[in-house]
Amino acid sequence: MRRRLRQVSSLRTTFTVSFAAVAAAVTVLVGFLSYDAAARLVRVDQQTVFAEVVQDLRDQVRERSLEPGDFASSDPDHDGPLDDIIRPSRTDVQVLGPKGVIVDHGVPPLPVYSHDRAIADDAKAGKLEQHKDVDVSGDRYRLATVSLGRGRGAVQVAQQFSDTEDLLRTLQQRTVILVGAVVIAAGLFGWWLARRITRRLVRLAGAAEDVARTGRLGIQVPVTGHDEVARLGRSFDRMLGRLAQSEEDQRRLVQDAGHELRTPLTSLRTNISMLRRIDELPPDAREELVADLALESRELTDLVNELVALAAGQSDTEPVRRLDLGELAEDVATVARRRTAREITVRATGDTTVDGRPSALQRAVSNLVENAAKFDRGGTAPIEVVVTGPAGHTGGAHPGTPGTPLIHLGATASASRQALVRVEVLDRGPGIGEDDLMRVFDRFYRAADARSLPGSGLGLSIVREVSTAHGGTPFAHPRKGGGTVIGFTVHAAPAAD
Repeated sequence: MRRRLRQVSSLRTTFTVSFAAVAAAVTVLVGFLSYDAAARLVRVDQQTVFAEVVQDLRDQVRERSLEPGDFASSDPDHDGPLDDIIRPSRTDVQVLGPKGVIVDHGVPPLPVYSHDRAIADDAKAGKLEQHKDVDVSGDRYRLATVSLGRGRGAVQVAQQFSDTEDLLRTLQQRTVILVGAVVIAAGLFGWWLARRITRRLVRLAGAAEDVARTGRLGIQVPVTGHDEVARLGRSFDRMLGRLAQSEEDQRRLVQDAGHELRTPLTSLRTNISMLRRIDELPPDAREELVADLALESRELTDLVNELVALAAGQSDTEPVRRLDLGELAEDVATVARRRTAREITVRATGDTTVDGRPSALQRAVSNLVENAAKFDRGGTAPIEVVVTGPAGHTGGAHPGTPGTPLIHLGATASASRQALVRVEVLDRGPGIGEDDLMRVFDRFYRAADARSLPGSGLGLSIVREVSTAHGGTPFAHPRKGGGTVIGFTVHAAPAAD
């Protein structure tokens, strides 16, 4: 149990970590690209505005002869050139007089460097000196100094970009927080999703472990949903059902075989114990004892052979191939004629081609013929074998017995819809009673009037197994005029394209 929990926990952890990792990678990538694009836009926009302000100032001093006083911050009308600079950009302006002397301080005051003083004394208006990164009272500024010309001074324009960087840092922090929140949310969602998925796998694993621990195959596997896990659960449930059915069939076979073997073995033990006193027995008793031993040994051999054939039929690995069931019936009849010295006729109509296991089908037809010969012992009428394909048979009763009901065992809807090949063996024996018709295909079942005859009671069970394995059903019904019609159906081979 601990090992299973570790495995499930590991699977859940893998799901959770994987989901969180993918979400984190995607979120980090999107956040980084978004932040980088926003930062570029903000910085470029600020630089563009500052460049436009500086260019406007240069144009003004070139077009007009301006004095330092024209840029005084004490202008009551607010219609001077200083206001034209401040309004669009919220810039800090400081006015320099000749020799770079500060005439009007900026707020905060801006630094004046030697290059700025040289610009203030320059004779040419509009000459520019720029500083990209200047520290002013602990804040970062970009600074531009523009000469007024003829040594009259200069105007310094500064734009603070530390506010922009603070804004971008705030955006960066919020992006990181958002990424962390998304990763945590993705991890929680991944854990919930992994738990939802693995919960059914845990139940499935628990059912499998219960089967392994208890050996009980009848455990119901809980199945919900329609996804791959549900399909796995349904397949596992069907597999357990098939295994349980196989185990039950095997158990019944062993029980029935043990019951049937007990009688001949008991008789053999009794006869063998009589062999100790065989010298004391009269000659007739000796002959009877030996004959009885031979008969019991043959019946035991036949029973064992039938059991082996039945068990092999349940797990037959013989390959399926296409064959003509009419020809196979003729081969069976040829062998049966030699064994029984009876007249056996074969009549095939329609397309009798099937896809099946030749040995199994031959065994089924042979069992039917031998069964007919055994129960029609001493009969003179021929045993008839009729094989009818789809083109020559339309269903219902045999043509020679109109309106006679058939006893079908285990007929399925799929079998009734698909074309069938029908094998019938007709005899003129004593027939089968109505009560026995429903049970003649059961294992080891023998009618009351047939228990004195040799046989194991497995021959018709093998017929049922073979027919069912080939998609058909066995059947039996009385024959008009006396006797029995007994046989089976199998799926016909599909028509070639």
